[in-house]
Amino acid sequence: MKAAPSIPSFKTLALGLTTLGMAIGFQTAQADTWCEQGNTVKFAGINWESGELLTDLMRTVLEKGYSCKTDAIPGNSITMEQALGQNDIQVFAEEWIGRSEAWNKAAKAGTVIGVGAPIKNATEGWYVPRYLVEGDKERGIEAKAPDLKAIADLDKYAMLFKDPEEQSKGRFYNCPAGWTCELENSEKLEEYGLDKTYVNFRPGTGAALDAAISSSYKRGKPFVTYYWSPTAMLGKYDLVQLKEKPEDEKEIKIQVGISKVFQDEAPQLVDVLSKVNVPIDLLNKSLAKMSDEKLESDEVARLFLKEHPEVWHQWVSEEAARKIDASVAGQ
Repeated sequence: MKAAPSIPSFKTLALGLTTLGMAIGFQTAQADTWCEQGNTVKFAGINWESGELLTDLMRTVLEKGYSCKTDAIPGNSITMEQALGQNDIQVFAEEWIGRSEAWNKAAKAGTVIGVGAPIKNATEGWYVPRYLVEGDKERGIEAKAPDLKAIADLDKYAMLFKDPEEQSKGRFYNCPAGWTCELENSEKLEEYGLDKTYVNFRPGTGAALDAAISSSYKRGKPFVTYYWSPTAMLGKYDLVQLKEKPEDEKEIKIQVGISKVFQDEAPQLVDVLSKVNVPIDLLNKSLAKMSDEKLESDEVARLFLKEHPEVWHQWVSEEAARKIDASVAGQ
């Protein structure tokens, strides 16, 4: 005959509940200690439009919803990824996973992690204006490169993109120096043998790249450039992406980069950041507004929070949502 199962005494139950309560309380306290102890959440001060907007959205959410102090540290993406691995900063709002050796090295060492998916369905590549390939009757522009379909075709069209300073070569508009994409594009120029026929032109800033594209497009001039989405530029101008070799095509994965120290010490805040996602069409519209109206990214972030609670309420607790709603109500 089996012995009847023992029934825990009231004292044992009380002790167990007390221990459980202490554990939950410890976890909650641990989740909040980063900001409660007066630590600043430092973000990478990345300087492309979508990265700026995402950074300011996340900063505003943490500041207004969770009473955190935040800051954005300026620097190029490679320097910031290295800083993330050393916990000199805690958050990199728009990390294109796997593209950077600095990120890959830190991820392998376990000092950084990627969480969430702030942007889905992003694209990147080399673009030319559609009027160059198909013409534009309304603007009186004839198609000057109707057979230009792929990056591999660029070699025979170099003189169409003549560099104003080195006129024996074409000009390829790369990313600014220090951006991860600048290194990738430079390698691609060599891979396709285009480094012999094109000047690898690196504008000083993202704004300078945008200005070069805008100026050329408005004048109906030929240009070939690297670009990406989400951006205001691809919403404004009709550009055609050039095909790559099948083996060069890759899936784009964008996450929020987090230092491992921050993950361990502020799990509640990391959970919030892991839920951040802005639908790409809405993100492009916000970026176009920022560009067209010459607004600062923090202004657009506050407008987004005011106008689209249906999106960001899903990221935060009910209490934080009330605080953020109140903070942007007067915007």
